[in-house]
Amino acid sequence: MRRSGLGDGAPPGNYVASGYSVYEEDNEHLQEGLRAKVKALKHLSIDIGTEVKFQNKMLQEMDSDFDSTGGLLGATMGRLKALSRGSQTKIFCYVLLFALFVFFVLYWVIKLR
Repeated sequence: MRRSGLGDGAPPGNYVASGYSVYEEDNEHLQEGLRAKVKALKHLSIDIGTEVKFQNKMLQEMDSDFDSTGGLLGATMGRLKALSRGSQTKIFCYVLLFALFVFFVLYWVIKLR
């Protein structure tokens, strides 16, 4: 039986005549290209994994920061509600006068420019 293209009809060690080495060289060249692409994908996936871990850590830190801020704002709102319920009109007047004072100072600074 004769198989064409596998070098059976050529003298031993002479694969060039049958075309076998050309295919082998093409395969090796394609394998090298594939290895390079797999290596690039491996590095890319490792980099993506590192970035995901970093982003998850950052999100966890932001979550704890938001929780602590929420607690602080809740306490502040509770104090404001207690202040608004009480008969502390004197403090309210002071705050209002201070706001008006700041407004007039800013108006005066802008006017002098």
